[in-house]
Amino acid sequence: QVQLVESGGGLVQPGGSLRLSCAASRNIFVFDALGWYRQAPGKQRELVASITRGGTTNYVDSVKGRFTISRDIAKNTVNLQMNSLKPEDTAVYYCNAELPPRDPHWGQGTQVTVSS
Repeated sequence: QVQLVESGGGLVQPGGSLRLSCAASRNIFVFDALGWYRQAPGKQRELVASITRGGTTNYVDSVKGRFTISRDIAKNTVNLQMNSLKPEDTAVYYCNAELPPRDPHWGQGTQVTVSS
């Protein structure tokens, strides 16, 4: 069984920064990929950023240059550094970890609100 626990969400002003962290209950190298998704009210869940076992990263166009995904192997965590936040980044952010083959697992979600 896989458990993913997110932390680091909150309220921030436009232009501010937040760092999300997701702690996995297993060694993160068992996963094909780790990622962060978000879902805003009335919208579909979308992939924000991902990192493969080999270290390849991928970002949705709207966050490129502002968000950075990383992993801490010693702590079994995947992190999302979010800079220059905009109101349209407001959403519930979910950690995702995919076991092979194609077996996704989700965290409970953490709210990020960007507002003045």
